[in-house]
Amino acid sequence: MNKMIEKYKNLYQAHREVIDYIFIGVCTTIISIAIKWGLLFTCLDRNDPIQLQIAVVLSWIFAVLFAYVTNRKIVFKSKSKNILKEMTMFFGARVITLLMEAAIMWFFVNFMGWNSDMQVMIVTLIAQVVVLVSNYLFSKLFIFKNNKK
Repeated sequence: MNKMIEKYKNLYQAHREVIDYIFIGVCTTIISIAIKWGLLFTCLDRNDPIQLQIAVVLSWIFAVLFAYVTNRKIVFKSKSKNILKEMTMFFGARVITLLMEAAIMWFFVNFMGWNSDMQVMIVTLIAQVVVLVSNYLFSKLFIFKNNKK
């Protein structure tokens, strides 16, 4: 039993950043989806392109705030003193992926007409995978790459 625990501990240590990022990404995704679905299935009309985008933007704002704090502290362990620059880059990258998500949602829900409850949920999950991978690449390659001093 101790060998198995040690094996998993070593595996985690070897891949800590990616594992932590995936965990935080899943938490961020849950926050984003919960807010978006909460809005789309209660008070906003998902068939209205403007209301659909309002749900996307509001869910994005809360998810990005959570993601910045947790990525800075837990995943990338940033020690940067220039928090404003780091935050601006983080939010800028997230704006790019927000536009990607909005385009995916519009294309499939409004343009292709995939607007049943199940279709909206599936498209949301697909969009979240695209966003999660893109956000990791932006964070790893540009935002937090030199901030562990």
